[in-house]
Amino acid sequence: MNKPFSQACLNNRAPILAAIEPLLARSQAVLEIGSGTGQHAVYFAAQLPHLIWHTSDLAANHSGIRLWLEEAALVNIRPPFELDVVRSIWPSLLVDAVFSANTAHIMHWDEVEALVRGCGGLLPNGGLLMLYGPFNYDNCYTSPSNARFDQWLKARDPHSGIRNFEDLDRLARWAGMVFRADHAMPANNRLLCWEKGQMGERQAPMPVV
Repeated sequence: MNKPFSQACLNNRAPILAAIEPLLARSQAVLEIGSGTGQHAVYFAAQLPHLIWHTSDLAANHSGIRLWLEEAALVNIRPPFELDVVRSIWPSLLVDAVFSANTAHIMHWDEVEALVRGCGGLLPNGGLLMLYGPFNYDNCYTSPSNARFDQWLKARDPHSGIRNFEDLDRLARWAGMVFRADHAMPANNRLLCWEKGQMGERQAPMPVV
């Protein structure tokens, strides 16, 4: 089996690193949800050797991720475990950050809810949730290309699509997190970051979308 490869991962890894490196300066361990090919994991783990990087995805993607991990042979990266955010039992990991790239617009909304809710339960006070991908603001696209991409997503799966920042922020606040950063990224993407609140209390009703 050849290693899976994503050109998008190759293109966006350096800009993402520039955004997450200062956010993770004091972190010790990260859970990546939806590790995909495994390219992001090996790149970020190599560039951020102070972190333990935990990979996860659906079981179908594990063999490809393992190929990347085996080739990189990094001591600070962990093999993938199965995580279906809706159906799986979340692991008892000691992590202080969660990273997920290009997942929210692929997932159905109940899965997005489960992801944010699960991160709220997993992260300690001060822990970070970082989401990368295309996002809308006030139900508006940030570019014509994102509008076309959203149409393509919904034609393929009507329950997928680019998510609104405001809806995600309400989910995060419900899960006890407060918004911390919004970084503009290449190709009309963003890097959004929330921090688990000191009290860890739900701050708003679960939004219905």
